Amino acid sequence: MEPTLRRSLRLRGRQAKLRPRFRRQESWRLKRVKESWRRPRGIDSHMRDRRRGWPKLVNVGYRSVRRARSLHPSGLQEVLVHNVAGLEGLDPQVSAVRIAHTVGSRSRIEISERAKELGLKILNFKEAKEAEPSGTAETGSTSS
Repeated sequence: MEPTLRRSLRLRGRQAKLRPRFRRQESWRLKRVKESWRRPRGIDSHMRDRRRGWPKLVNVGYRSVRRARSLHPSGLQEVLVHNVAGLEGLDPQVSAVRIAHTVGSRSRIEISERAKELGLKILNFKEAKEAEPSGTAETGSTSS
């Protein structure tokens, strides 16, 4: 990874720590109102008026570094893959694969095998470890 990209990723991490948690108005007060961001539009809204002591509004100034945008923390570009054909033409130095959540287990295994052949990193797939045989089964103890 080149030094400028590494610096951009570090800066993005520092900016993320400083960025406030944007919450929907009154979500902390009412259980039925979820936290997911919605812009406050009421005419009497303190939050819309940006009053002191109220949560911050989403603003263009909170955007992350352009070089680091849409990159995985490893510095690779994430590519969403739905089938084996989606792996073709990807560069392992630039791209990392994320298997779509709608893909079944059989296709997941096929995609992971093909990705391993191409040398691609898969972000959301853990291979099952082979079960080690336990010592008691091999000894074959006999009791009378």
